[in-house]
Amino acid sequence: MTSIDHYTEKLTPLTRDELVDRLKEALDTPRFKHVLRVEQTALDLAQANDVDLEKASIAGLCHDYAKQRSDKDFIKEIDRDGLDPDLKNWGNPIWHGLVGAEMVKHELGVWDEDILNAIRHHTTGAATMSKLEQVIYMADYIEPARAFPGVDLARELTKKSLALGVAYQTKSTLQYLLDHGSPIYPATILTYNAWVPKYEGEING
Repeated sequence: MTSIDHYTEKLTPLTRDELVDRLKEALDTPRFKHVLRVEQTALDLAQANDVDLEKASIAGLCHDYAKQRSDKDFIKEIDRDGLDPDLKNWGNPIWHGLVGAEMVKHELGVWDEDILNAIRHHTTGAATMSKLEQVIYMADYIEPARAFPGVDLARELTKKSLALGVAYQTKSTLQYLLDHGSPIYPATILTYNAWVPKYEGEING
């Protein structure tokens, strides 16, 4: 189990303990425990895939920083930062990543774009994702408390290859949204087109 206690790369003005305290203040207990599990899963995946451990820790902790913020807070942030006005047509499942990254930037002092993109894309994915983005996308999906059908296969595929995990998650998520008649954020379709056809044989084989 990979661990990290102290930050040295100046990616945030906060120490890890201070960052954990900020997350504990921002989230209820179940969500706080989730982000700790995601951080640990991200660290393990980062270690296995030669990804910067401090970035994995910060992104894993912060990916849900804004999850329990009010709709009003998100709308205010969209207006303040001049984000795409179409975002207002969506809701928390999209906002807490894409808009939440801006809150992480302004409120926690994290300005590294790779970390911010990992937060932005942890639910929608993206057509092009760095290794760190892939790590957070998968860590959120397969952290130990996840118990949905297919999660064990997702874990196996991710252990083989981050890309296989990304393709599997993306296909499964899109199918879930279709089955439930849910609206599909355009970036999710772009993620599907970029990842799933390329790895279809391997994730189904």
